[in-house]
Amino acid sequence: MTEPAAPQGSGPDQLPVWRLSCFDELPSTSDLCLAKAEEGEADGFAALAFHQTNPRGSRGRLWSDPGDSLALSALLRPDETERKQPGAWAFIAALAFHDGLASGRDSSSRLRIKWPNDIVLDGRKMGGILVEAGGGSAPWLVIGFGANLVASPVIPGRRLACLAEWTASCQPRAVAGRILSALTHWRQVFRTEGFAAIRLAWLERSLPLGAPLVVNGGGHYSEGRFAGIGEDGELLLDCNGRVERVITGEVLYGDPRVNALEAGRAAGH
Repeated sequence: MTEPAAPQGSGPDQLPVWRLSCFDELPSTSDLCLAKAEEGEADGFAALAFHQTNPRGSRGRLWSDPGDSLALSALLRPDETERKQPGAWAFIAALAFHDGLASGRDSSSRLRIKWPNDIVLDGRKMGGILVEAGGGSAPWLVIGFGANLVASPVIPGRRLACLAEWTASCQPRAVAGRILSALTHWRQVFRTEGFAAIRLAWLERSLPLGAPLVVNGGGHYSEGRFAGIGEDGELLLDCNGRVERVITGEVLYGDPRVNALEAGRAAGH
């Protein structure tokens, strides 16, 4: 079933109305959007599946679907201005993801963005984003959002979270609508105010400055403290007074000190 979500107007500078298609089951919502993109589907198509049989995560990983999860993908056709800074999309998507999950609640001490685009609740991963681009002369962008809503999968060695631990507002269709609406908002902010405004908003929702981190950069581990993100979105890691600029890597957020810090913030300390 296809239905409009989050109307945005029809003027020449307005972004398209989202066309949300809902499915009981799909192999992968992102694979469907990729196929639609290659077929010439216009900007604004989105797919929501209540169950995925072959979900994909970042870094080539399979995403575990414990059931009653969010599986949402959106197809965009970035204009010339939006294509000038392709690295911005991970941050735009993360803002939309965070705000859609937060649903207007004060999330400053519990719901956080982990660089570049994971969502954590009380220090435990709750969701992630996969951004894919292509199309050559007819460029497209597919953003996949996956989140644990009412349950989290059991994975040895990992502590995961679900949205139901924090709010009862976790119906997939409602969450999808909020994310798409927020994606339109932050996309418009990027168009009018540039990446500087996106960067500032992202930092307001990220883990606290000074939080201890370990970054795995292809087998090389760097340990330090979170010092923000640079003008182009790179992670800044303070390693005993020397700031490293991390372009790509996996932030290991399971450090007990980080979890203790986040738990303290959740308790208002």
